[in-house]
Amino acid sequence: MTPRRPSKAIRIGDVLIGGGAPIVVQSMTKTDTRDVAATVAQINQLAEHGCEIVRIAVPDMEAAEALLQVKRKSPLPIIADIHFDYRLALSSLKAGVDGLRLNPGNIRDPEQIAKVVREAKQRQTPIRIGVNAGSLSPTPKSLTPISERMVDAALAQIRLLEELGFDLIKVSLKAFDIPTTIEAYRKIANLISYPLHVGITEAGLPGAGTIRNAIGIGILLSEGIGDTIRVSLSADPCEEVETAYEILKSLNIRKRGPTLISCPSCGRAEVDIISLAKAVDEVLKQMPYSTIKVAVMGCVVNGPGEAKDADVGIACGKGKAAIFAKGKVVKIVTETDFISALVSEIESLSSHRTNRIRGENSR
Repeated sequence: MTPRRPSKAIRIGDVLIGGGAPIVVQSMTKTDTRDVAATVAQINQLAEHGCEIVRIAVPDMEAAEALLQVKRKSPLPIIADIHFDYRLALSSLKAGVDGLRLNPGNIRDPEQIAKVVREAKQRQTPIRIGVNAGSLSPTPKSLTPISERMVDAALAQIRLLEELGFDLIKVSLKAFDIPTTIEAYRKIANLISYPLHVGITEAGLPGAGTIRNAIGIGILLSEGIGDTIRVSLSADPCEEVETAYEILKSLNIRKRGPTLISCPSCGRAEVDIISLAKAVDEVLKQMPYSTIKVAVMGCVVNGPGEAKDADVGIACGKGKAAIFAKGKVVKIVTETDFISALVSEIESLSSHRTNRIRGENSR
């Protein structure tokens, strides 16, 4: 892992971004913003899944006006997503949003941008310069690589904001194509000190889309690039948040929720490891605030060794299994007790940790 790229700190509501703060997980509502009840309900669901900042589409003035009510009821900081009409940004600012996302590809008039920036500056509201490969401004540089055009678009917008005395800036440069996205972020990371929001846009459905996000975001984070992330999926936004945390966990950047280690199974397995792993996963889903690591292994000989870093686990043989903790066998159980014995060990460890933490806090 490359050390994290230093960046200027900004604040979106009560969430610190950049400046060495933990990488922030964002998502976006997929409701009709004008439906305040539905939008607030989805924000609450996102908050329960660990989302820390939520972006909301503002397609028209009715949606912008609805933001006032949404903002009052939201447990999360809100970023208004603005395209084409600068007046939507002005209305969103008056509604008290915590941040703006402006696309320089479709709001191009410097005077209009200046009006938004002056209002944002007065309110100390950060602006994300959100460049998308699919909405770049027309340019005579038609043969210039898309990644370079994306960087040029971001730098031009940054200069405009800086000339207006505004520096509460966050930047993103997203494309569907992973190499293009990575190249763009690598270039701009060395040119500016503002925090970077990273993601792969229009990544698709869970499955292929999850892989695209994991590869693109994962490569950038492993190189120390990124202060906030948003996983883009054609799915429930809560799934975006869960995937984002899995990416962060996989790189040992942030831990939220349990981690399941399971072997893929093979001809040596003498029990149905896949079904067992699924059953354990369902148990762990009921423990969203635990960071316990659980292993489900198909070999009673090698299982504990292969999963030695797990807090607790099970290594299965024919008709029986070893329950182990930190690589050491603590009991042998029969097949009818596989799940119950493992769950009992998980609950015991979780209870022990909770009591220990309470004791430390009381001192």
